[in-house]
Amino acid sequence: MTTVNPLIILAPIYCPRVDTFRPPAAPLAAAPPFRHPCRMTAFLSVETSLTGRRWIGPDAGQDRLAEAMAQATRLPLPLCRILAARGVTSDAAPAFLAPSLRDLLPDPLTLKDMATAADRLLRAVARRERIAIFADYDVDGGSSAALLLVWLRHFGLQATLYIPDRIDEGYGPNVPAMTGLAAAHDLVLCVDCGTLSHEPVAAAKGADVVILDHHLALETLPAALAIVNPNRQDEDGALSHLCAAGVVFLLLVEANRRLKAAGKAIPDLMALLDLVALATVADVAPLTGVNRAFVRQGLKIMARRDRPGLRALADVARMDQAPTPYALGFLLGPRVNAGGRIGQADLGARLLATDDAMEASRIAALLDQLNTDRRGITEAVRIEALAQAGARGLDAPLVWAAAEGWHPGVVGIVAARLKEAANRPSVVIGFDGDEGKGSARSIPGVDLGAAIQRLAAEGLITKGGGHRMAAGLSLTRAQLEPAMARLAELLGRQGAGAMGRQDLRIDSLLATSAATVTLLEEIENAGPFGASAPAPRFAFANAQVSGRRIGDSHLKLTLSDGSGPALDAIAFGAFDGPLGPALENPGHRRFHLAGKLEPNHWNGRTRVQLRLDDAAPA
Repeated sequence: MTTVNPLIILAPIYCPRVDTFRPPAAPLAAAPPFRHPCRMTAFLSVETSLTGRRWIGPDAGQDRLAEAMAQATRLPLPLCRILAARGVTSDAAPAFLAPSLRDLLPDPLTLKDMATAADRLLRAVARRERIAIFADYDVDGGSSAALLLVWLRHFGLQATLYIPDRIDEGYGPNVPAMTGLAAAHDLVLCVDCGTLSHEPVAAAKGADVVILDHHLALETLPAALAIVNPNRQDEDGALSHLCAAGVVFLLLVEANRRLKAAGKAIPDLMALLDLVALATVADVAPLTGVNRAFVRQGLKIMARRDRPGLRALADVARMDQAPTPYALGFLLGPRVNAGGRIGQADLGARLLATDDAMEASRIAALLDQLNTDRRGITEAVRIEALAQAGARGLDAPLVWAAAEGWHPGVVGIVAARLKEAANRPSVVIGFDGDEGKGSARSIPGVDLGAAIQRLAAEGLITKGGGHRMAAGLSLTRAQLEPAMARLAELLGRQGAGAMGRQDLRIDSLLATSAATVTLLEEIENAGPFGASAPAPRFAFANAQVSGRRIGDSHLKLTLSDGSGPALDAIAFGAFDGPLGPALENPGHRRFHLAGKLEPNHWNGRTRVQLRLDDAAPA
């Protein structure tokens, strides 16, 4: 007896040409016999796709909630499935789809030491004191520094910018730098760093130190005047999702509030949200709560192209459409990061802060070239690291790789690639003699920063820290194997590796005729999409496919399920794996396909295309 797949019944194909939902064609109803009472039936019966993954769809409870929401709100069912998966109720849907910064912005004073930090900053402004900004060398650090530099410029103050060299100085404040800055300044602001820097902060004699950070803290904090950090152990965690730029923005909100109460002119903070949005996306901060509003509003500000640095960077990145989270994370962010990775560490912050269009163009061109060079270095390390980690095995709670000479500026990017390949937390370490510097990346639900911090506390690594999704560490060769074994144990206790490497999450089943610009606009209202809020993935069932190769490894597709107009699709890197060979000349075979919908702008027209993630024979 054939068992009918219950997900097919509960997830009918959405077709916009009529005000009903039609069930899928009969060939889609068959599924293999039920194998285990605790194992969800594979979506569309895809147990093993062309890329070797099992498809998992929404559960029956979410489908019922989505259908009830669609009836109550008259929103499209695919959109309601996205909202239901994010725990949004029918009553809360309107506010969720239009996140307001006014409604979502927390009171800055809920963060400890915020009042002290705001008072000290305003005193420095009033007295025209000498101010230094010590920032991390990534996008979050650069954006945080730029926020302060631009805000201080309103008062005619020019702060000193100091960003350490990744190779020579490493992450965070160091004793020589802090000693020198304190000798020449009255106030040192440490942004996106400093929470673990006990000795360097103590060395800053003669100056007040204020730390604005989001990395995990220890029980004992450095002896700074103020440490504003939502991830302090004495915080309640309500704002733990903020990146450092979000923390800095809240400081400026509180400072502006006090200035306004005193009847003084204040800088326009809304105009700074493009920097907050860039940092939030590039630092892979969860797009929940106020972060959604930061990014949503920040993208609107960025679209105005008012900031010379971001305008020049968008031009060298050949962005010819309104900015999106994808553009922030994959076009702008890597270029801002390139200086800190393999070039001059302060280039990104200087670009973001400058009000000189000519200087912006010069720095943007330099960062673009550095990013091109960085890609070549990254690819070489990626190939070696993936081969090494694969030989070790990709099914453990942790995947890792280490070797002599790997550039410390790219190990974080390669760690992200390993994480994506294995769906496991990953660590990549480059050694220079006996000293190794590494970066780690995590998956949702696994607190990597806490585990790395535990290694440091146990003496298994020289030092380390970070946040839930990313961390850094330093260690010796003798520490390598014991540290990775212990880290795998700690991550395994958190459930790392519980989801199989072959699982692919599907949000909804669509007919090709439903993939319209109108539906795409409705879905984008549920965004922005990113960390902790992934873009929805749709499946198209039993479709005819025609494909052609583009360049060396990409595939352009047209797919049709007979419900209406065909849908264009693109599969980047398809010929680096099994998708390209299978779909380029499919003959009369039909396929189930899965991917994310995106706009395709061409010759002044906008169409919807599918960015293909996976496929399976129907």
